[in-house]
Amino acid sequence: MLVLGLETSCDETAAAVVEDGRRVLSDVVSTQVDIHRRWGGVVPELASRNHIVQVMPVVHEALTRADKTLDDIDLLAVTSGPGLIGALLVGLQVAKGLSLATGKPFVGANHLEGHLLAIRLLEDAPAPPFLGLVVSGGHTSLYEVRDYGNYRLVGRTRDDAAGEAYDKTARILGLPYPGGQPIDELAQKGDPEAIRFPRALPGDNLDVSFSGLKTSVLHHVQKHGVPQGQALHDLCASFQEAVADVLSKKLVAAAKKLGHTQLVLCGGVAANSRLRALCKQRAEERGLRMFLPPVRLCTDNGAMIAVAGYEAWRRGLRGDFRLAADPAWRME
Repeated sequence: MLVLGLETSCDETAAAVVEDGRRVLSDVVSTQVDIHRRWGGVVPELASRNHIVQVMPVVHEALTRADKTLDDIDLLAVTSGPGLIGALLVGLQVAKGLSLATGKPFVGANHLEGHLLAIRLLEDAPAPPFLGLVVSGGHTSLYEVRDYGNYRLVGRTRDDAAGEAYDKTARILGLPYPGGQPIDELAQKGDPEAIRFPRALPGDNLDVSFSGLKTSVLHHVQKHGVPQGQALHDLCASFQEAVADVLSKKLVAAAKKLGHTQLVLCGGVAANSRLRALCKQRAEERGLRMFLPPVRLCTDNGAMIAVAGYEAWRRGLRGDFRLAADPAWRME
C-alpha cells in the first residue's frame, strides 16, 4: 500500500510517500523558521497562510521524488490534530480535495501518534509493547504503547513542554528562535555542572515540570546579567543537563515501574544531542533497549503521518468529508 502523508499541524509543511508503513520513498519538508524567527515564536495566522502557499508544491515534490503520481497512491493520510486549528485545516481540506478529485480514500492521523510511530521506519523497529517519550515544542508526554492504537498516558508535563522551556530560555539569553539548536550547540563547549538548576518532581512521580527551571534561568540572568563567552556555554550546558537529566530519569523509572524493556524517544526535542546520549546511557545501564529515530524523523514530517495513517487504516478507521480538525485531540 502506498500512502501519501500530509503534515501541516504547526510550522512545517510536509508530505511523504511511504510504502506499507515501513519504507520511505520520499519525504519533503518546507520549514517556516525564517518567517517566525523575527517574532520569537510561531504566529498561527502566518503559519496558516504559508501552508496555503506551500502545500501543493510540497505534495507535487513528494510525488516527483517517489516517481509516483496520485493515481499510484492507495491512501491519503493527514494530520487532523492536535495542532494549530488554522494550520490543521489547510492540510485536512487539501486531503479532502484530493480524495474528492481522485476517488482515493483518506484517513485522519494523530500528530503525536505520528511521532510515536516514526520509529517504525527503522529497520529494527520495536514491536509493541514499549514506552514512548514524546518530547516536542508543545508536548512532553510519556505513553505506554500496548499496541498500535492502544495508548495509555502515564506521565506528562504539568506546565511548559521541554521545547517551550528551550525557546523561552533562548529568548532570555538573546538567542534565535527556535531555541533547541543554538542552546545545544553552545552547550557542547560548556560545563553541565557549572550551575545547579532545579529538577522538579523527583521520586516515583512520572510527571515533569519545566516552568521552575525557566524561572531559575531568568533569575540567574537578572542577578548576573546575560552571560557571554564561556559563561554562556556553561549556562546552556547546565540548563540542557537539567532537562535531559529529568527526562531520562523519568523514562527509565517508568520502565522499571511498568515492567517495560523497550524505550522510544521521539519528537522534535529528541534531536537534542545530550538528551539522546543520556537516555541511551541510562537505558543501557539498566539493561533496557533504547530506540532513537534519526534526527530527520524527530522533527515534524510527512513520513510519520503516513505511518500513523497506515496503522489507523489497518485498525479499520476511515475518513469522511465530515472529519473535523481537532486542535486538542487526545491520543489515549
